[in-house]
Amino acid sequence: MSDTQLYPQINPPHRLLMGPGPINADPRVLRAMSSQLIGQYDPVMTGYMNEVMALYRGVFRTQNQWTMLVDGTSRAGIEAVLVSAIRPGDKVLVPVFGRFGHLLCEIARRCHAEVHTIEVPWGEVFTPDQIEDAIRQVKPRLLLTVQGDTSTTMLQPLEELGAICRRHGVLFYTDATASLGGNPLQADEWGLDAVSAGLQKCLGGPSGSSPVTLSPEMASVISKRRCIEQGIRSASHEDGDDEMIWSNYFDLGMIMDYWGPERLNHHTEATSMLFAARECARIMLEEGMDNIIARHALHGRAMVAGIQGMGLSVFGDIANKMNNVMGVVIPENVHGEAVRKTLLEDFHIEIGTSFGPLQGKIWRIGTMGYNARKDCVLQTLAALEAVLNRQGFRTTQGAAMQAAWDIYDAEARP
Repeated sequence: MSDTQLYPQINPPHRLLMGPGPINADPRVLRAMSSQLIGQYDPVMTGYMNEVMALYRGVFRTQNQWTMLVDGTSRAGIEAVLVSAIRPGDKVLVPVFGRFGHLLCEIARRCHAEVHTIEVPWGEVFTPDQIEDAIRQVKPRLLLTVQGDTSTTMLQPLEELGAICRRHGVLFYTDATASLGGNPLQADEWGLDAVSAGLQKCLGGPSGSSPVTLSPEMASVISKRRCIEQGIRSASHEDGDDEMIWSNYFDLGMIMDYWGPERLNHHTEATSMLFAARECARIMLEEGMDNIIARHALHGRAMVAGIQGMGLSVFGDIANKMNNVMGVVIPENVHGEAVRKTLLEDFHIEIGTSFGPLQGKIWRIGTMGYNARKDCVLQTLAALEAVLNRQGFRTTQGAAMQAAWDIYDAEARP
């Protein structure tokens, strides 16, 4: 048997991805990705890079010059910011309300930071006063936050934290991978010094490129550290090793040189992913950031209403839930994984499981990006209701659909 018979052409089955991400990419993004490659220093390519920077300023709602892409998944963007900003021995404060706060802690520790945490139970978020009290006590150089943590489906309010950080001389970073595009984020107005994200959730693209934006203050810190590092290398000064950025690939100073007017060689740009990221941002700004956030809020409300309509409970503090993903408490005597398996095999619909303290306790259902649509919500509710009834969990037939339709009807009324 030939290798071509052993390994036929990739032809993945159709799935409706209604979990916490990734989601189905917008067909326009897939078409952009299929464009032919061009050289990284072709004037057309460098023009596309400039367009990407301008487009993502609109997405992040910022005037930051240094708004660009880090090649890699959303975790690449997180790591690039942290390894470039954190110096060994820096105190950092991480408010942990889910799995991805723990991720920030892990990366910061690998940067040899002195990591301090505050924690709330999964399903809750922090008040600004709680965070300011911790800043007063710890006196960190950086505050590292997650805006939307898909492990708990919660959205941490950030609006007041920038002013708090400025009062205490703290640099302010947030991971907006799960939240950007589906929930408000105002990088400049909220005083954010660095934000990183990914394409595979509300932005409607595939995983593989991480948009980031850096305030002038953060860019200055990174550039200054870069100058120190270059001085250390040129002088072969071993005592200065603690100032050096340990990663070459994720060194944002070098990436800034690559994206800046000098276009200094750092890596070969992931051209197809740049095309995808450009199209994601173009589509979002064409729809309008306020409109796209309102769309996510509408379909998120309809999904919540439908879930409650079939007698299920929503996990956590609904007032602080992300628009684009929700946790559903798995009823007693219902086998959560069996439900997911039947949804996938019989309806080709994927919903998410959970982990950590929520493993086996909740499903996570997303309504985001290209899948933040009425038909996706209604298909998922109808299929889930049918599977639950087959498993022996009785619902009032059609109640979920009626509750979701009521949300849509109310929105349609003048």
